[in-house]
Amino acid sequence: MSTPKVAFVCVHNSCRSQMAEALGKKLASDAFESFSAGTETKPRINQDAVRIMKSLYGIDMELDQHSKLLADIPRVDIVVTMGCNVDCPMLPCRHREDWGLDDPSGKDDQAFIETAQTIEKKILDLRQRIQNESI
Repeated sequence: MSTPKVAFVCVHNSCRSQMAEALGKKLASDAFESFSAGTETKPRINQDAVRIMKSLYGIDMELDQHSKLLADIPRVDIVVTMGCNVDCPMLPCRHREDWGLDDPSGKDDQAFIETAQTIEKKILDLRQRIQNESI
């Protein structure tokens, strides 16, 4: 079986989904390909998220990531919504789940750190489930 493609989706594709794409690439590229997209876009990735991801993980999201629409990514196998009640019927997949994450935008660094650490745990769990073929 080919490597599954995972789309991390939220409304603006500027914060949580971008963090998930970056962590997916760093921590789980052996198990799945990571993409992120939104139903709308922002001109740039949330700068607090960029700063926190550099600080915690040494990842510069602005090097190879930008805000994308759902139509801008390839066909995916798994859709993970971030918790913004996004329903994406136009994005077919074989598995869909919602991670129920609050948007840290406009909050302090601790909110971004906690969001990043939660995403890290969920990425590692998703990696394990994919490797075990339980999804």
